[in-house]
Amino acid sequence: MALALRDRFSGLAFDPPPLPDGLRSRYGFEIFLVLGLSLGRSAVYSILSIVERETRGVPLASQTSTLNASATPDRPWLDLGYQLVGIGFAMVPVLLALYLLNATNPPAGRLVGLVPPRPSTDLLGGGLIAACIGIPGLGLYLGARALGFNTQVQASGLGDSWWTIPVLVLSAAQNAALEEVIMVGFLVVRLRQLGWSLPAVVALSAVVRGSYHLYQGYGGFVGNLIMGVIFVLVFLRWRRVTPLVVAHTLLDVAAFVGYALIAPHVSWL
Repeated sequence: MALALRDRFSGLAFDPPPLPDGLRSRYGFEIFLVLGLSLGRSAVYSILSIVERETRGVPLASQTSTLNASATPDRPWLDLGYQLVGIGFAMVPVLLALYLLNATNPPAGRLVGLVPPRPSTDLLGGGLIAACIGIPGLGLYLGARALGFNTQVQASGLGDSWWTIPVLVLSAAQNAALEEVIMVGFLVVRLRQLGWSLPAVVALSAVVRGSYHLYQGYGGFVGNLIMGVIFVLVFLRWRRVTPLVVAHTLLDVAAFVGYALIAPHVSWL
């Protein structure tokens, strides 16, 4: 088994710039800081959320998880302000991660594959990844719900204001940038610089990704864990995080906007 894993990862070697002397503890603290301000924090709250749901006395399949919830549904103009501010502040950990990478290994954008821009290949690659993940992901969600392992996910809790769809698209792009820059680009680089093996890096990134979706139920955990493995492997192969941001954006746009448009007319969502 160990030899098989080693052979599997042998073609995916990713060796970022070496660890400068005396920076091991700093890099470990950077990981703690970035995750503690963003997705690691979300993972902890998500674990608490699933415990609360399981002890609520109501079947998991009868509970609802609402994404993109409205803050002030009776005042759409103020709700728009809340949504835009939330999206903006959620990007701060992304900037922090890139800043920390750039401070030691400039330019950070090139290190994680955000630059140089390659629109055609990034869009094509991202679209291919989204197509391969989207339909199986929907099937996993519906199956988990039918078996009682997942909540009903309302992908949009916003009303039908003129700004609803643009905000959902922005939210999708923000989620994609946050998750892929931090959970793939930043985390893979820093953990490899700390000497972690590739299987360990893939496992940690995937488990954390699955964990911060656990509030949706066990289907959300498993689906995102698998997605996390695939995304890190793609990053190791292509050395670019941009196609992953594109793929994640497309997946979330389809989920958010699709739900807003279709859910009022069907019962199976």
